[in-house]
Amino acid sequence: MIYALVLFAITYALMLMFSAYRPYIAVGSAVVFIASGMLPFNDILGSIDFNVLLMIAGTMGLVQLFIDSKMPALLADLIMEKVPNVQMAAVALALFAGVISAFVDNVATVLMIAPIAIEICKKLKTNPVPFIIGIAVSSNLQGAATLVGDTTAIMLGSYADMSFLDFFFYKGRPSIFWAVELGALASALILAWLFRKEKSPIPKVPSRTKVNDFVPTYLLVGMIALLISASFIPNKPAITNGLICTFLLVLGMIYTLFKTQSFSAAVSPLKAIDFETIGLLFGLFLVIGGITHMGVVDAVANLLAQMGGGSLFVIYTVIVWASVLFSAFIDNIPYVATMLPVVTGLAAALNVDPTLLYFGLLSGATLGGNCTPIGASANITGIGILRRAGYEVKSSDFFRIGIPFTLAAVIPAYIYIWVLFR
Repeated sequence: MIYALVLFAITYALMLMFSAYRPYIAVGSAVVFIASGMLPFNDILGSIDFNVLLMIAGTMGLVQLFIDSKMPALLADLIMEKVPNVQMAAVALALFAGVISAFVDNVATVLMIAPIAIEICKKLKTNPVPFIIGIAVSSNLQGAATLVGDTTAIMLGSYADMSFLDFFFYKGRPSIFWAVELGALASALILAWLFRKEKSPIPKVPSRTKVNDFVPTYLLVGMIALLISASFIPNKPAITNGLICTFLLVLGMIYTLFKTQSFSAAVSPLKAIDFETIGLLFGLFLVIGGITHMGVVDAVANLLAQMGGGSLFVIYTVIVWASVLFSAFIDNIPYVATMLPVVTGLAAALNVDPTLLYFGLLSGATLGGNCTPIGASANITGIGILRRAGYEVKSSDFFRIGIPFTLAAVIPAYIYIWVLFR
């Protein structure tokens, strides 16, 4: 077991030091686990969650078609028509980004909404930095709300065999969606307070953005409807959700081919798939399979149980706030991938239902990324957009919004989940 633990620690350290090479490090470590026998050949396929990989790939491709159709821009125009001033525009854009992000990848959401916010700020001659930060942190927040909102939510849903509707109601109780929305309400009040001095009126746009194709919207809505429908099918194949997402992506590509008569246009959504994330997860699934086989996961779970003194409340609290802290500085994808089996073992050691700890892990790891500029991919993307537009983002600019936003979102969710699922 000690060799597996050392190799895992080296893998994690290398991923932190060389973030640009994380997928290669994870896959390389997986090869070592397999070659050394710490992950037997007959356990390889069982360690890989193909459902997660297919869902991520299919959703990313569909989102690109959705962006290209200009539907998100039209929705933003409609919202702007309803807000009276800059303060409410900032809050509305953040909330809109959050709603989109509950069903669309966080980075894709920022890419959709940020250019609109920058254009508005140019017209108003105001600093777009706080606008984009608000959009990024709101996108991260809502990623935990639904099964398709974020990679970590997809991972939990697949790992715990949760359906789309389980994120709304689970085991007869209101589920994590409502905890996230409670946090969103509290954080919206924080944003309104932070923008309290921005009272300039919003100029009305001369014309709304025109959608050039409604089919991507139908496909995205169809994906959500099919995921909901599939949740009612008993004993369905483990990769059902992944197949739904990839099938609709292929359908969208075929439609694009017939519409444009261009093969390059038809395959362009494939360029939106983040194969580095896919490769990272692929390698991590194998690494985690290796440390699980070698007994590391069970040992860590038992250690945490002993540290908590058998108190479920203490362990739940540690998982939530440690996840917030870790995710403020490291990518939450490898963290959640590592902690899911640990949490399962921990619940088994305490002889309790793991739901409380699952939801605590997801909420802490997803929302913790909002504390720092490097805590989430959406933050990095938003800052990159600002830099390309000629705006420099200081860490203090981000902390001023990110830290109070995080606390306002996490605390209500932390209390809500404990009260309903303890």
